[in-house]
Amino acid sequence: MSPPVEIRREELTSATAQGLIRALNAELTARYPEEGATYFRLDPEEVAEGRGAFLVAWSDERPAACGAIRSLDPETGEIKRMYVEPSARGQGLGRAVLQALEEEARRLGLVRLVLETGMRQHTAIALYQRAGFARIPPFGDYAKSPLSVCLAKEL
Repeated sequence: MSPPVEIRREELTSATAQGLIRALNAELTARYPEEGATYFRLDPEEVAEGRGAFLVAWSDERPAACGAIRSLDPETGEIKRMYVEPSARGQGLGRAVLQALEEEARRLGLVRLVLETGMRQHTAIALYQRAGFARIPPFGDYAKSPLSVCLAKEL
């Protein structure tokens, strides 16, 4: 049986958030060594109250997963920085974080979510598709990236 999970907001600059982000960045850099293949930028003001959120899933009293949402415009939010620690994978934490981010998007008045993931992240793509996301043309910073898979969902 999986330990109970608590999802809560975390400051992007906190040690907890930074530790998860460092682990995510290291994994993405190893998976996508090509020049310019990774997009790590997320600024603290983009996830400030009223504009977005950075959420952490705590399992067994340790940070095990994270994700963020930032408003792109008054109707659209972007899911960013989704990550589950390798030892915690397969326990539904990614799904739980994604659901919490969707709730946050609705609270912010957003009606559409978009995201980018990499073509080598088959598990992530499957998670998003099971949650109702569908492929869209690459957008924004990802428009010219041959390794990007972009998805969207109407809320």
